[in-house]
Amino acid sequence: MRTSLDKAEKGNSVKITGLPEGETAAQLIRLGITVGRTVKCLDRLPGGTVILQNRRQEIAIGQRLAENISVVI
Repeated sequence: MRTSLDKAEKGNSVKITGLPEGETAAQLIRLGITVGRTVKCLDRLPGGTVILQNRRQEIAIGQRLAENISVVI
């Protein structure tokens, strides 16, 4: 099911299908968040922050940014 990253549930893995345009995409790519990558949602914090696990790295993505990252659950 296609949706945005902010809808990912704790413990689920999602596949990244789209990133926002511009500098934000470049920053995400530098962190290893690329189209086609499968990441795991480790936690959901109050305020909408999503904690992702990408290989052995944990990355916190704010809610507004997570709304602009397309995923398949």
